[in-house]
Amino acid sequence: QSVGTQIYMAHQIHKTALVMHSAERMFHLVNDVPRYPEFLPWCAGAEVVEEGEGYRVASLDIAKGGMHHKLTTRNQVQEPESIEISLADGPLKSLTGRWQFHSLDDNACKVILTLDFEFSGSLSRMAFGPVFKYVANTMVDAFCRRADELYGRGSV
Repeated sequence: QSVGTQIYMAHQIHKTALVMHSAERMFHLVNDVPRYPEFLPWCAGAEVVEEGEGYRVASLDIAKGGMHHKLTTRNQVQEPESIEISLADGPLKSLTGRWQFHSLDDNACKVILTLDFEFSGSLSRMAFGPVFKYVANTMVDAFCRRADELYGRGSV
């Protein structure tokens, strides 16, 4: 009998941004999953597959560098303060995260994204790792740019 040992490496990404848009606007932008392909270059498709009281299940088709992966998350929604993310299905061993929107005044907020994730094995890490890390590291900036496009650029 062969006994194998797998070593999982946990990763964490923590991004923050101060934006000249209300917490409500930023919340709605992040929560509007079907529009992701309009402005996220790595998102080939996005849909809400289930929705209920305070939650949504959403699937993203992530495509970059010839690689395609489908990632489905269950999102606990607390409008307009936060969106809690947990893995429902996809090429990861685990994924949890949280978007937070802290109002600073009527036209400014602090956006925080924290993601904790593990790949399911070395093959998954090699195939999906660089793509997922790129996606996670560029997400907050992409949403901030989208807010400026939709709502105008705020002034400090």
